[in-house]
Amino acid sequence: MTRFRLTLEWDGRGFMGWQRQAHGPSVQEALEVALHAVTGERQRFHAAGRTDAGVHALAMPAHVDVARPISAFRLMEALNARLRAATAPIAVLDCVEAPADFHARFSCTGRAYCYRLVMRRAPLTLEAGRAWRVPRRLELEAMRAAARHLLGRHDFTTFRSVHCQAASPVKTLDRLDLLEVDPERITIVAEARSFLHHQVRSMVGALVLVGLGRWPVARVGEALAARDRTALALNAPPDGLYFAAAHYSNVSGKFTVDNRPKVGSL
Repeated sequence: MTRFRLTLEWDGRGFMGWQRQAHGPSVQEALEVALHAVTGERQRFHAAGRTDAGVHALAMPAHVDVARPISAFRLMEALNARLRAATAPIAVLDCVEAPADFHARFSCTGRAYCYRLVMRRAPLTLEAGRAWRVPRRLELEAMRAAARHLLGRHDFTTFRSVHCQAASPVKTLDRLDLLEVDPERITIVAEARSFLHHQVRSMVGALVLVGLGRWPVARVGEALAARDRTALALNAPPDGLYFAAAHYSNVSGKFTVDNRPKVGSL
């Protein structure tokens, strides 16, 4: 049995998210169907994180065990061919053999998401479903000031879904940067060891309210301190959210990968 580490990219439109669902297609299911077609095996893929319906991925690490002798390159090419034939908008960007003790989720020491905002009155065409359109200019400096309230270790109950299954609402947010890509576009980058369900979308929603002038900067800190989901007035749609990268430390001294996003690549 060989363990492979894959790096995946996908367009989340049309998927119910990463995890297999009884009520709709998922990224995990599409990969497992493709693997069965290639190897005849029914193996389970594991990813660094779960994504909701409509959420995209730029570089999601995953792993899978395969009993049949096959090279990493051959597996990548075969999976991409099967996914293409199934018209599944998923690409295997990279595939390498990994140590048996590597786990895409449990070995992960950091995750990064980015959220893309487009500020214009006209509807989106090329970016429809891949960004959140806000019909007027946002006050970027006010949003940056508000974001500072969220950095560090906090109880993020206000910013978690009521359906979140995490054991604790306490998380440490290491980075929350707002990058002005061009006069019409802002990318928000968030990094932490792990995130709560809807945490990034909830934080983006609050920052957009500040950018629109509907919330004062201090309101974000007040919402955080409330530890009450009802204190959140806006949850950003999934369209603009991307799993950007994951970070891994040494695994049994044999395996290192540092795939954290560089500002220029976002």
